[in-house]
Amino acid sequence: MGKNPLTTIIGIALAVCGLGLIYWGYQLADSVTSQITEAVTGAAPDKVMKFYIGGAVSLAVGIYLFLRK
Repeated sequence: MGKNPLTTIIGIALAVCGLGLIYWGYQLADSVTSQITEAVTGAAPDKVMKFYIGGAVSLAVGIYLFLRK
């Protein structure tokens, strides 16, 4: 039985969204308020971590769906 083309499209979309979320988190981490928060608390702000984690999960699931047979 062949691979469902809809699964491939969803996998690509999730991978692209994951990369976008990771990049967006990187941009937020570079903002002045994030740098001040990190300097005071010693940790990245929660919002930045949510983007990183969400992007990583989305990217991983997207790659899995794309490569699945």
